Amino acid sequence: MRPTELLKSGVQADWTAATDHAFTRALADGSLSPDKMAGYLQQDYLFVDGFVRLLASAIAQAPTLADAVPAAQFLAVITGPENTYFLRSFEALEVPADAPASPEARAFQDLMAEARATGRYECMLAVLLVAEWSYLDWATPFEDRAEALPFWLGEWITLHTGEGFAGVVAYLRDQLDRTWPGLSPDEQARAQDLFHRAVKLERAFFDAAWAGFGVAR
Repeated sequence: MRPTELLKSGVQADWTAATDHAFTRALADGSLSPDKMAGYLQQDYLFVDGFVRLLASAIAQAPTLADAVPAAQFLAVITGPENTYFLRSFEALEVPADAPASPEARAFQDLMAEARATGRYECMLAVLLVAEWSYLDWATPFEDRAEALPFWLGEWITLHTGEGFAGVVAYLRDQLDRTWPGLSPDEQARAQDLFHRAVKLERAFFDAAWAGFGVAR
């Protein structure tokens, strides 16, 4: 079994709960209220700064230029089309981009900062992989629904599906799989802990989003 598959299997119940969630099902069938989506997006947007810094740090730690290039290309997507999607959605939903961080958002921000502070490539990859792989898993079954939805719902699905995004996840998995055998048991345990905690936080974030974060206005 691939190391990344083994990591996921160790927290499978939380993974399944996060990737087959009432929130994402409602998002995909169009029944999610604009207020719930707006609150969710305000909280998710709080991750962008930390995610960009974590991804940039991983690029700096990549073993070779060839290893770094796909991550650098993905960084351009996050700071370009994805950032623009958020701003267009906030305008359409008539809410500001800025919002106080919920406990769930703050916890994931802290985890990203912790992974970055380790200075360890495998630790950064572990958190980045959960963030992207879990979204690929929940969004892919709904890929064919995106065009029929308001753009703030449909484009969120589109950003996390398709060959390009699947390639990002495949790249992150490959990087961690190839790094794993060279790690000491303690290094593996640290990366595993970050991976598992990230999955649990993804589940908690969707649970809170479904309950309703509330909208900052």
